[in-house]
Amino acid sequence: MQKTPQDIIDEGRLGKWQIAALAVTVLLNALDGFDVMSISFAAPGIAKEWAVPRDVLGWVLSMELIGMAVGSIFLGGMADRFGRRPTILGCLSVMAIGMLLAPMCSDVMQLSACRLVTGLGIGGMLAALNATVAEFSNARYRNLILPLMVIGYPLGAFLGGMLASNWLSGGNWRDVFYLGAGLTIASIPLAYWLVPETPGWLNERRPKNALKRINITLNKFNLGELDELPDPPAQKPKASLVEILQPPLLGRTILLTLAYLTHVTAYYYFVKWIPKLVVDMGFEPSAGGQVLTWAMLGGAIGGGLLGVVSLKIGVRKATLISLGGAFVMLNVFGHASPDIARLAWIAGVTAFFSNAAAVGFYALLAMAFPPRVRATGTGFGIGFGRAGAAMGPALAGILFARGMNVGDVSMIISIGSALSIIAILLVRMPSKAKPG
Repeated sequence: MQKTPQDIIDEGRLGKWQIAALAVTVLLNALDGFDVMSISFAAPGIAKEWAVPRDVLGWVLSMELIGMAVGSIFLGGMADRFGRRPTILGCLSVMAIGMLLAPMCSDVMQLSACRLVTGLGIGGMLAALNATVAEFSNARYRNLILPLMVIGYPLGAFLGGMLASNWLSGGNWRDVFYLGAGLTIASIPLAYWLVPETPGWLNERRPKNALKRINITLNKFNLGELDELPDPPAQKPKASLVEILQPPLLGRTILLTLAYLTHVTAYYYFVKWIPKLVVDMGFEPSAGGQVLTWAMLGGAIGGGLLGVVSLKIGVRKATLISLGGAFVMLNVFGHASPDIARLAWIAGVTAFFSNAAAVGFYALLAMAFPPRVRATGTGFGIGFGRAGAAMGPALAGILFARGMNVGDVSMIISIGSALSIIAILLVRMPSKAKPG
């Protein structure tokens, strides 16, 4: 039987260039993490300077998440149509524009628009990155590498938070966005040089010089080359969005999307409101940034360990365990005493489980869909999930404005992680969950 480019990658060892390309995807996801969380670091300063009430601030915190939802669904589909690489580069450019304009804003409406633009770029790039990593990984380490890519998100927020906390002690929240813009712009040439188009996409779509481009990449990965392309699919593929909304993919699409949506509603309430809640307890904005920074460190550790555990017990079981831990710890956080050291530890453990579960969803989504619709399926799941993410901070803002305390709000929103467990238990994954 004729081997496809993906078969060659699946069966081969990870070469140095291949590892370098995968490492860049981790760095790009780390950039996503800082760009998304930058508004959380800046929120106390914004609220103070512009006298923003809690319910309005909740929507400001949610704007880039709304943009991410739209970007994941619509720009993610571009990665299936035009390629993973051009989508990543284009979305990086959009992110840079949004981050660069944010510190120049003079009111809430302008800032919300800039965050929406940033979110569009982040959402599209997340979908393209997930598909890229799934198709660059070999079969042996895919369950480990997919989670490692996703932990770049909290790792970027952690490292960025260390810098942001120092700057916030001086009170200038705008510098956080300038840092994000500079890092985003610097990453564009790095991605251009080290991340080629995936052989799996080239084989599926057959653009001009597809065989030549596939062999260039396979040679870089030290995997040899093809003499000719394998036979194309006998049936012309349907439109990507149509295919994931029809059997046999429909059930996976709906259940994984619902599960991701309900969990990240709870997760983003937690990470978006931490700095403001800490300030409301009487601490300085820099202390709020420090607690969020420890939360992001816990999230990075949790995501990394999920990858290791997944090699032993599988992604689904590891994700279910993480969701249970997230549900419990979010309620513990809601009743924590106003002590910075204790808050930092509780936030770290809460994010450990919450982000581990989020990482598991990225792996489940990547393995649930075939290559021709992988970015579309991933983008759809992530996109509608980000709609839930946008609901989390906004809903919390409404509940806080009505006089509810942190414990009650955390209890209500943590129900999302419990619902997610039920949805995952109902998902029927493909018998051979791999690209190819």
